Amino acid sequence: MADDPWFRRRFEPLKWLALVALAGALLGVASYFVGSESIGEPLGVVAIVLIAPVFIYCFIVPIWHWKERYVGTHGDLWGVLLLVEVSSWLKVVYWFRHILADWKGSGRYRKAPESPDA
Repeated sequence: MADDPWFRRRFEPLKWLALVALAGALLGVASYFVGSESIGEPLGVVAIVLIAPVFIYCFIVPIWHWKERYVGTHGDLWGVLLLVEVSSWLKVVYWFRHILADWKGSGRYRKAPESPDA
């Protein structure tokens, strides 16, 4: 399913954001070991600024998926839960129950075999 245009369009920015977050993580480790207030704290702030976008993007992808590709019987429930809940734990659950299944083409996202009559 990785050839699917939806995934290509949504996951390409995620790759770049992950690289930026990796750089932020390295800066965060460096800020921990530097430890001085004059250098360590600004490095830590920059690290957080670099890491935050990948988390925000990962919270937005389930909402996009639900809007465009959701296959199931509880669409209204998932929509409300994804939009209203604050902790974002349900977005993590949605990643595993729907986005990864759609990506792999398994479960409810499995392609129906084409009939020979068509």
